[in-house]
Amino acid sequence: MTTVTVSSKYQVVIPLEARQALGIQPGQKIEVIAYDGRLEFILVDKPKTLRGFLRGIDTAVPRDKDRL
Repeated sequence: MTTVTVSSKYQVVIPLEARQALGIQPGQKIEVIAYDGRLEFILVDKPKTLRGFLRGIDTAVPRDKDRL
């Protein structure tokens, strides 16, 4: 585990090992969420890269009789 320091401008540097493991590139967007007493960083994909990622998903969902 690597420890980082928060600067006076509230900035942190993502360690090289983490950047390489996740393929983070300069300029890439990352969403930051405060959850259950911790910060979570989620990579934001460009919409173009998400095209077709649900292809082949099973859409057969059992429905209750009182639902359309």
